[in-house]
Parts: sequence; C-alpha cells; structure tokens
Amino acid sequence: MTAAEKQTLGFQTEVKQLLNLMIHSLYSNKEIFLRELVSNSSDAADKLRFLALSNTELYDGDANLRVRISTDKDAKTLTISDNGIGMNREDVISALGTIAKSGTAEFFKNLTGDQAKDSKLIGQFGVGFYSAFIVADKVTVRTRKAGEAQGVEWESHGEGEFTIADIEKADRGTEITLHLRDDENEFLDEYRLRGIVTKYSDHISIPVEMFKPEVPASEGEDGEKIEGTPAEWEAINKATALWTRDKSDISEEEYKEFYKHVGHDWEEPLTWAHNKVEGKTEYTSLLYVPKRAPFDMWNRERRSGLKLYVQRVFIMDDAEQFMPSYLRFVKGLLDSNDLPLNVSREILQDNKITQAIRKGCTSRVLKMLDRLGKNDVENYQTFWNEFGQVLKEGPAEDSAHKEDIAKLLRFASTHSDEKTQNVSLEQYIERMKEGQDKIYYVVADSFEAAKNSPHLEIFRKKGIEVLLMSDRVDEWMMSYLTEFSEKQFQSVTRGDLDLGNLDDEETKKAQEETEKEVSGLVERMKTVLGEKVKEVRFTHRLTDSPACVVTDDHDMSSQMQKLMASIGQEVPDSKPIFEINPEHQLVKHLNELQDEDKFAQWSEVLLDQALLAERGSLKDPAGFVARLNKLMLELSK
Repeated sequence: MTAAEKQTLGFQTEVKQLLNLMIHSLYSNKEIFLRELVSNSSDAADKLRFLALSNTELYDGDANLRVRISTDKDAKTLTISDNGIGMNREDVISALGTIAKSGTAEFFKNLTGDQAKDSKLIGQFGVGFYSAFIVADKVTVRTRKAGEAQGVEWESHGEGEFTIADIEKADRGTEITLHLRDDENEFLDEYRLRGIVTKYSDHISIPVEMFKPEVPASEGEDGEKIEGTPAEWEAINKATALWTRDKSDISEEEYKEFYKHVGHDWEEPLTWAHNKVEGKTEYTSLLYVPKRAPFDMWNRERRSGLKLYVQRVFIMDDAEQFMPSYLRFVKGLLDSNDLPLNVSREILQDNKITQAIRKGCTSRVLKMLDRLGKNDVENYQTFWNEFGQVLKEGPAEDSAHKEDIAKLLRFASTHSDEKTQNVSLEQYIERMKEGQDKIYYVVADSFEAAKNSPHLEIFRKKGIEVLLMSDRVDEWMMSYLTEFSEKQFQSVTRGDLDLGNLDDEETKKAQEETEKEVSGLVERMKTVLGEKVKEVRFTHRLTDSPACVVTDDHDMSSQMQKLMASIGQEVPDSKPIFEINPEHQLVKHLNELQDEDKFAQWSEVLLDQALLAERGSLKDPAGFVARLNKLMLELSK
C-alpha cells in the first residue's frame, strides 16, 4: 500500500458532533449497535439481489447471501461481515464520512443536553453505522463492491478524522471490525451475541450466522458412541421474511423490532397493520405509523415511500407510488405477486396494479388511524401533534377519501381554553346547538388571533362552538373541505352572518330598531371611505367591538391571499366588506358627529382597526398612527 493510495480525511462537522453525542447519550442502550450493523448488512444483501436480477454475474459464483458475526478474544475485536453489494471508494467516503441527510442544522438546534431526550432525537435522525462507536474506540471497514476489482479500507477512532486506502480483498461485500473498548468484553461472549441477534434481528430474511466449533465424537457412560459435529457456520435467526409469516405467529415485540429495521428508527411505532390481499391483485402489506416526524418532513427533495418487494425479492426503497403524499409519514413494505421483477419507477407510475395497491393501502392506513383515534386518544394526540399538518393536505389531494380524512382531523375550539388541537368534527356535531345546521370556523395567523377574533363575539354570547384554525395550511384545506356529515362549513369571517334558527324573532326586531336609530350612518361612511371598501353595512355578529371586516363569498380570503403571496403567486386585488355594530357606543357617537373632517378620520381609524384585527397588518401603518394621534390630541384638549 503506497502513501498515494492512503488518505486522511476529516469528518463532516455534523458527524463529529453526532459521534460525541452518541457515545455519551446512548451508552445505557449500547447493545443496539449490533442491530444497526446487522440491519445495514441485510440492506446490502437486498440491494445486490435486486441488481443481480439483470446481471447475475454480480454474484460471482456466490448467490447464498448471509451475514456473519465473529469474535477474536485475544485481539478484543468483533467483526460483522456480509457478502452483499459492498462499496467502492466514493461510496465509502459518502456513506461513512458524511451524514447525507437534510435537516442536520435543525437536528442539532433541538439538542437539549438531557441525555435521555437527546437519545430519542438521535433515533429520530437515524444514524445506524455510527452506533459502532458506542462500544468501540476504533472501527475498521474493509469492503469491495460487487462487479469491481478494487477493495477499500476505512478506519477511524471516531474523533476528528478517518483514513481511507485501496486494498486487495478477495471477495465482495463489507467487513466491519470493532476494536472494543476495555470495558466492553461482554460483546466477545458468543451467548450474549446470540441473545442480541435473537432479540433484535430474528426477522432478517437472510441467515445471520455464527461459527459453531467442532464437537468431536465421544463415548457415553453406557459405552454408547455419541456422534460429533463438524465445525461450521450456523444460522442463529429464523431467516424468514417476517411479513410472509402468519399474523398469529408473530408477536407484538417482533412487529416492533421489524419496524425499527425497516423504518431505521430507534423508537417503537404508534400502530401498524399487516394484511395479505388475495383476488384480482395479490400482495402483502405491512404498514407502520411512526411516533415522531423526521426533521426533513417538509423538505421537497426528501424521498419517502414504502420498501417494494416482488415475490420476496427486494426491488427498491422509497417507492412513493403506493402512498399519497399526505400519508408520506407511513413506513413499511409491500410484497406484490403481480408486478414484474424488472419493474421501474416509470412503469409503476401508470400501472393499474400500482393504482389498485395504492387505493387499498390508503384505505388501510385511514382505517388504522381511525381505530387509533377512537381506541387510544392519548397516542392519537401524539400522532396528530407530529403529523396533523401533513394529513391536512388530504382533502385537496384525495377527494375520494375526503370524508374519511375529515374524521381524522383535530381542531382547537372556543369550547376549550387550550391551544391543543383535540376536537374532532364528530365531537363538534354532537355538541351542536338545537337548530344549528352549519359547522362554524375561523382562520387566523395564530391561535391567539383566532381565539380573540371579534367575529366570535355573537357566537360566544349564544354559546355556539367555533373551530379555531391557525396552521398555514388551514385556509387552503377549507377551500376543499366544504361539508362533513351533510353539514356545511361556514367561515365566521366570510359573507353576511345568518344564524338561521339560532336567532329568535324578538332579537331580530330589537336589531332592526337599533339600525333605524343610526340609519344614515352607512351611507355617510360609504361616501368617506370610497374605494377602500367594497361595501359598508350593519352587523349583529359583534357584541363588544365597534366594527369588523369580512370577505365576500366570492372573493379570496385574507389568509389565502397571504398564503398565495408567500409562495410567490400573484394575488388578485379584492376589497373588504366593512361591517359596523349599531349597538356600540362609539358607532352611536359617530352617528351624532357633525364635523365631516372628524367623521372621516374616525371612520378610517375604525376601518384600520378592523383590518388590523383581521389581517395583522396594514398597508399604511404610519397613516393609521398619524390619524389616531391627531384624534387623541383633540380628545385630550
């Protein structure tokens, strides 16, 4: 090996931070390193099996894929080797020197210094190979990619740098040697290692082998000859694809451990569904809902989807064609009997079999979440807090399942002081007032703005529940979600307020009398406000505020305008409808004001106040401040 062949390189900054954190935060659960390394070896075997479908020469005469675990007690080393796809120099630098995953800055920003909490974050981030440094003070990786002649050796002490060099390696695949720390002798004990594999990796579909020493023939006490056994590699796991087994034969613990393997997650899943479908389309699905969202959930370039197998043969990771975008958090796998082994992403896109499987899997996930919401409120709230905003994309994306998705939605409401979104539409309908035929809601920039919106005043007075929405996606979602359970949705900030049977005749007569008292006010305001408003009219939706603005039924709401502007779309110009409360003392005072200049100033201040309460900003804040200051100075004289 020449000096030119060997390089010393520095770790990516995030890797250095991560290694230090893992060594200190995950020490109490250190045995998981073996699960992670065996899982990586299994993935490498799956990838080789897929590539060999079109190029059998990659097997190079060795098609029996396996993982082997061996120890050297004298050297204090533990080695995990496989005959999978292997890596070349470029692969090694990319995979072992870099965290090739978005969201790294967000990840480190969320670290707390609390080891218990940080260890969960590490699991959420998913960094399996680096767990080797929990028990090893040096790791050596020797690997050769299938179909290539040159081997590569990578070595590091898990500190600031690593070395990489070209080597000769007789066979393909990867061999990871852990030079164990002085106090980690337990991982040289074969019984201990077998126990870990049985606990975490029994579901791996290829054999995980350990060397079984020769047992010589012997003679029993009665003189009977006892046959010996030769030295051989022995599989210590079931080596049967878990999803192919009968559900009744699979324990809850096995399902959870398989999720950690297939989802590259260190936490248990919230729930899962395992189904075998027979008929026109035959496939097996094993679908999981994670506990936590990954840091790059909102990254457009992030790949998501299910692992795809065809007749037990691994085909691809992240097959996004089988799950709609609003369910992109679902992890798991599909095993189809109908798709061809040479299937590609392009073929999957418009394939009728794909469409049938996608439809079935979507329904299955929605039913799984519905059961979780009804049977385990606490865990469903955990799900909603993590993935609720993603699920809200559903009504726009999937009209066929709109009602099913709506059942899963959760909202804050005026019947609770909490910010928590925990009210379902079914609960809302159960609590509706007698005579109420609409589901009322308000959308604002924040929970506080929604909760304190002046548009809610009459609803609070009458005890009518209103859903409070403040997520960025809400206004867009509600433009597609028009009804639920035959009840129409009604924004309290849109159109003329009609409470229908909730308004009694006596109240209506009293309102008419009040409007007569200030009957000329509307026309005066229209004159002074001119083109700033679409219309001026009386309203009885207010009890404490003098005025508010609402959006015409056919115009784009202020929240939708903000959303469109934030993504660079041109926003059509629309004027608000200005509503005034004839019962408010300030409005009555304005009606009696004879000075037209002061009347105009007060009218504009009331309009700006209403716009500020509705939109959170003004086009001309300086003008509003100047008018307000002038009026306050006159009042102080």
